[in-house]
Amino acid sequence: MAWSTREIAELAGVSLRAVRHYHEVGLLAEPGRRGNGYKQYGVEHLVRLVRIKRLADLGFSLPQIAAMGERDHPQEALRALDAELAATIERLQRARAELGVILRQSLPADLPPELAPTAGAELSEADQALFTVITRVVGPAPRRAYADMLREQSGDALDEQFDALPADAGEQLRQDIAERMLPGLREIFEEHPGLRAPQADAPRGEEYAMETVGRALRDLYNPAQLDVLRRVHALLAEGAGAEKPTGSPRPAGARSRPAGDL
Repeated sequence: MAWSTREIAELAGVSLRAVRHYHEVGLLAEPGRRGNGYKQYGVEHLVRLVRIKRLADLGFSLPQIAAMGERDHPQEALRALDAELAATIERLQRARAELGVILRQSLPADLPPELAPTAGAELSEADQALFTVITRVVGPAPRRAYADMLREQSGDALDEQFDALPADAGEQLRQDIAERMLPGLREIFEEHPGLRAPQADAPRGEEYAMETVGRALRDLYNPAQLDVLRRVHALLAEGAGAEKPTGSPRPAGARSRPAGDL
């Protein structure tokens, strides 16, 4: 049995270009030729082409197929691909689940999934950006703690007052807001002790996390707001003695933005 290039391509379900490429990269042996110079393919070429196409459809690259040789059942390679596909499916399922939450609740896409359902509708634009930064530098345990805290909290008039604080706010107003923030912050630390030092298990180290959060704070809040945060954390440290917290949560408002490295 002899087929032309076009015929064997149709039988194998591949394109003429694919057949030529397989010849070029050494995946498919060159066939003999008729007296008129046209190639004539046999059964062994068809079987090889079908094998190449099947493996390629499964997800193997051409170099991987070449490395398999002519084995009838490349078990090791197939098992490795199966594991890779399982991991891909799991990743895609997680992505679909997160996408479903974002679509159903019209949530911001930049917050991590554990924070988006609880914080998206409550945070100001600046606070949302801050938490996006925080979740990139702290470990999984603090991220869960922030989510738990946000799930339990809601904004109030004090939060709004902090958000509206002008850069040239007077000394008395700054101190007043800081003192009013203090009780709520203490309560949050009592309920969520893991937030006293959220940078402790930071993947890139505590110093890097503190510097990154501090930079975000300076970019997102005006001088008066930053001064209020310094004051409230100083007041908190006075009451805690030596156990000064290195960071703090923010329940949808001013009372608990992280201190960072201000």
